[in-house]
Amino acid sequence: MSFQDQLRSLFVDEGQIPEAYRIEELHQREYLCNGEMKKWDGPITEVYSPVLIPTAEGLKRKLIGTYPIGTEQEANEALEAALQAYDHGRGEWPTMSIADRIKCMERFVYKMSEQRDLVINLIMWEIGKSLADSTKEFDRTVEYITATIDALKDIDRQSSRFEIAEGVVAQIRRSPLGVVLCMGPFNYPLNETFTTLIPAILMGNTLLFKPPKHGTLLHYPLLKAFQESFPKGVVNTVYGRGANVTPGLMKTGKIDVLAFIGSSKVANDLKKSHPKINRLRAVLSLDAKNAAIITKNADLKLAVSECMLGALSFNGQRCTAIKIIFVHKDVADEFNKLLGEAIAKMTPGLPWTKGVNLTPVTEPGKPAYLAECIEDAKAHGATVINENGGANAESFVFPAVVYPVNEKMKLYREEQFGPVIPVIPFESIEEPITYQIDSPHGMQVSIFSNDPHEIASLIDPFVNLVSRVNINAQCQRGPDVFPFTGRKDSAEGTLSVADALRAFSIRSLVTTKMNDTNKALLNEIVNEAESSFLSTRFIL
Repeated sequence: MSFQDQLRSLFVDEGQIPEAYRIEELHQREYLCNGEMKKWDGPITEVYSPVLIPTAEGLKRKLIGTYPIGTEQEANEALEAALQAYDHGRGEWPTMSIADRIKCMERFVYKMSEQRDLVINLIMWEIGKSLADSTKEFDRTVEYITATIDALKDIDRQSSRFEIAEGVVAQIRRSPLGVVLCMGPFNYPLNETFTTLIPAILMGNTLLFKPPKHGTLLHYPLLKAFQESFPKGVVNTVYGRGANVTPGLMKTGKIDVLAFIGSSKVANDLKKSHPKINRLRAVLSLDAKNAAIITKNADLKLAVSECMLGALSFNGQRCTAIKIIFVHKDVADEFNKLLGEAIAKMTPGLPWTKGVNLTPVTEPGKPAYLAECIEDAKAHGATVINENGGANAESFVFPAVVYPVNEKMKLYREEQFGPVIPVIPFESIEEPITYQIDSPHGMQVSIFSNDPHEIASLIDPFVNLVSRVNINAQCQRGPDVFPFTGRKDSAEGTLSVADALRAFSIRSLVTTKMNDTNKALLNEIVNEAESSFLSTRFIL
């Protein structure tokens, strides 16, 4: 049996799938707008899994459900609902106390957790993520919400006092920005979407939430939780083709914050659609071409282990994935040999298979694109150096190590977002530094060396070229309390538990001159708890 046939044989009859992980078709015929689950009788789109099922006509992608294809009309209704709920900052939600907002969010987390098993199963079926990683995504999201609540309490505690300077007394707090358009990515459709959505809500903004193209259905079980946890109009969903519904929303000029995780081109187009660009705040996590640099002083076994994790976790479909490797010529052969051997031990399988670390890729067109990248590299002098590298069967693509890569190849610049690892030999350390200088991206880099002088000499240039330098470790986002951002076309704004709360708010202050009349005035407002903003209440 050929290797391709072995990959193809991994797709099994539904009867062979463990009962706990089988899926019933989920047909969504409602959406959340202005506190109501509104019925949908219009056009729908079918959702097909990257998991294929054997049929009489051959392997076919499994239909797992459908969801609405909304239009500009529904999008504008959602916008009006969010605008009314915000009411120029006078609505129930933006004027609510931090303590009461937190209670609403805690209610949401409880209701969200009730849907845990269903959402995890939908993540597996919709995007092909392994059971272990799908479970981790859900649980990490719950932990992120809890950590965000704790961070907000801390911010509020620091703000629950008056400051006095030059005869002026002031209270400084963070206040909301308005209406947020939130759009998340397919690769972490729950977690990364919620890393913008949750802080945006908690800070008192109202929200339009558009789920990603791949990973839409998994949000459906959570809509009731949103509806039952927050005042009407705080969270509103937008469905439909992004190119059809989002530009119109931006053109109204009524979107105050664009929270988007995806391509820089789409982000630029959306920002340009807004007629009042100076009033628009953008919180963006965009393209990346993170490099690993393996010097001749590296521990090669460690470098291979970390690079394999960094390049191939979830098939390399992560913005924080290592997407190109520079290896010193003196150790290139040994590194490539060890990398090929490690990849050969990886286990392809369906998402629920125990111990699986290679699953079907999410996007239907991805296998053909990766094959095109490999052929382009071959045409310019590279070869696939690992056994079975690049072999594919339907949505399975076995990882390919492509060597030696040069500037003529697509893999040199394009973000492949899949299980293909370009490797470039270098002689002078200036070569990877120059690559990073010329790159339009600036998210992260991983440097592998056991020489402290060498590491030190690389830290200083790279911290000014990327946002995170990883020493003897893969590129990654977490821990969530650390800043997550990028330079150039890789990001705008910073996301971490605390930074995200700041990103979706602005510092506002109330001041007055220090005299007996004003002191008495402030004391009465505070003592009678007549203002949510002007308050010395302390959240424990």
